[in-house]
Parts: sequence; C-alpha cells; structure tokens
Amino acid sequence: MDVVPSYLELCLRLGRHVEGLVDAYYGPPELQKRIEAEEPRAPSALATDAVSLAESLDGLDESRRRWLEAQLRGLETVVRKLAGEEIDYEDEVERSYGVRPERVSEDAFEAAHRDLDEALPGTGSVAERYRAWREEDALRGEQARRVIDDLTSEFRARTEALVGLPDGDSFEVVYVSDEPWAAFNYYQGGLRSRIAIHTDIAMTPSFVAELVAHEAYPGHHTEHAWKEQLLVRDRGQAEESALMVGTAASLISEGIAGLAPEILLGDEEQEVTAAHVEGTGVAYDPEVSRAVQQARRPLGHVGANIALLLHREGATVEEAREYHMRWGLSSPERAEHAVRFITDPLWRSYVTTYTDGYDLCREFVGGDVQRFKRLLTQQLTPDDLR
Repeated sequence: MDVVPSYLELCLRLGRHVEGLVDAYYGPPELQKRIEAEEPRAPSALATDAVSLAESLDGLDESRRRWLEAQLRGLETVVRKLAGEEIDYEDEVERSYGVRPERVSEDAFEAAHRDLDEALPGTGSVAERYRAWREEDALRGEQARRVIDDLTSEFRARTEALVGLPDGDSFEVVYVSDEPWAAFNYYQGGLRSRIAIHTDIAMTPSFVAELVAHEAYPGHHTEHAWKEQLLVRDRGQAEESALMVGTAASLISEGIAGLAPEILLGDEEQEVTAAHVEGTGVAYDPEVSRAVQQARRPLGHVGANIALLLHREGATVEEAREYHMRWGLSSPERAEHAVRFITDPLWRSYVTTYTDGYDLCREFVGGDVQRFKRLLTQQLTPDDLR
C-alpha cells in the first residue's frame, strides 16, 4: 500500500461526510477531483481503511510514523462516531487530540475573579467592570481594519527576524458574520492564507493584537507556510497537505497560535498594542490590560469545563450559558456564541485544544525560540512534547 496517497484519500473521503473536517487541502488536485467524482464510501469501510493504514506505516521513519499514527487515531475516531458508535466524550477528545480533558476547579475561577477585581478600574461588580473593559473600549469597523493592517506589518517583520519566513508567503483578510468562532485561518496552499474575522463581536485592542499573532504571524499562517515549504515542497511529505480537524496536529497548531503573542512580543505586548491604537479614539491602558490579561488566564478553561458539563454530565444548553456568564464573566451574547461553538458536532471536542494545546506547547518551548521554531517546522505529536 502506498501510504501517503491512501492517507490523503481517506482525509478527502471523510471530508465528504463531515463538512469542515478538512480544514485545508492543497495536495494533488487530480486526487481531489477523483474523490469528488466517486460515490461516497460508507463510514464502516472508511473505518476499515483507517485501521489498515495505521498497520501499514512500518517503512516510514520514526517521527513520521508517529505523526501519521496520531492522525489516523483521530480520523478513526471521527469515522467510528460517523458510523453511529457511542464514544464517551473524554475518550473522543483523547483519541482525537492526544490529551485527556480534565475539569478545572471553580476555585481557580474564583481566584481569577478576585485578581480581576483588583486589576479592573471603575465601580460595580467584577462582572460588570470586566464586560465594560471588553465591550466599551472596542475597535470597530475601519478602526479595527486599520489597526489589524498596521499590526500585521509589524508582526510580520518581527516574525521574520525571530524565526524566518519562507519566500513568497502572503495572506488576505476578509470580514464575516454569523459564525461560531472569532476568527479562522483558511490555508490556501502556495504559502497563502485567507483569514476570516468575525465582526459581530466587539474586539478590544488586546484581542486584536492576539488575533493577528494567533492567525497570522507567528501563528497559524506561519506554521502552515513553513510546513508547506519544508515538509511538502522540500521533502515530499505530502501528508501535510491535508489539514484535518479532529486530529493531534490541530492541538499542536492551536498551541502554537496561543503561544504566538508571548513568543513574539514578550513583555512588550501591551506597549506595542498601545502604539498602534493611538489616534483611533479608543481608550487603552497598557498597565490595566497587562494586569487583566494575566488575571483572566484561568478563565480560558471555562469553555472546556462547559464541554464536560454538556457532553459528560448532561447539562442543558441553558445551564451551560449560565455557567459561562457566571464563571467566564461574559455577557449573554458572548455566552450564546461560546455555547454554540461547544455544542457544534465538529467543534465540541475541539474546544479543549486551545487550553490543552497552549499548556503543552508552552511547557515544551519554555521560552526557547528555537523550540518554538521546531513546533513551526516539524511533525510533532503531543507525546513528543511531553
């Protein structure tokens, strides 16, 4: 069996059953055309294909074999669910992404609320002041577009100096609405990305800076461009040309993107953001922002807790929204948006990748830029990072 073409065929065949599962494909176009022209293969047959492929990797070098094993474990989990098999939520997450989800104690959220109470200016409850900080001094419309453009230029220059960039990389930004996410990188191949930004939610200056680093430089776009250049073009490892949700590579990718702002900017993040916000008329206090961002970090686990409540403990959607508003200090609109993501059949397990991926990659990198570049340029699995 020629493993790589068979792997790409499996990815594309699965994508015909699950919309959005193939995050991007830039492999051989003739293979894609052939798969699109054939009758969809039954999920039970695809499950057999995934198992057979996993048993046919012995001829590959060790790191490539481990990477494909992890990918196939996730894809087999997707197709088994598609065939109607009941899989416990924690098993689904662990098989897909390589990390078993664990609930974070609400004690950590209470401590974060206390820290936010000290960090946030104004009067009123901590929830009211936090929502005001997120909603009232927000970049909108042309203001947001200008700041995004300016930050992108600076972040690209910083990324090139820090970890380099392949020659000819580029991306475009489009603005969308009515989506379950805040932003999304659609990698196009050819070292190009299309980055969609959701305009229905308010964007604080800090969020905009994090978004640019996360989606573009040195986050998703940088990772995909480097891997296309080094792995696909230079080494012929075409398996990288199918970017698949539901696999361990997604967790690594979200870890890279989550770590991107602090690797790129370090302690300068707030001052760099302030320089680009100046003149927009939007208030921004770097010191308050630094304190708030540090204080709220444990709240990143609220979403993963909600996923466990919904999918393991049988909580209702309304209970999930209330949990998000209470512990995430979110508005009803933000809670609705978050719960919509967590209840989506494709994204329900993906929500764990943001915090688990960040924690795993941050510990692996340990502030070492060369280790961060390894994440950007090598096929690594969660087990490799431990």
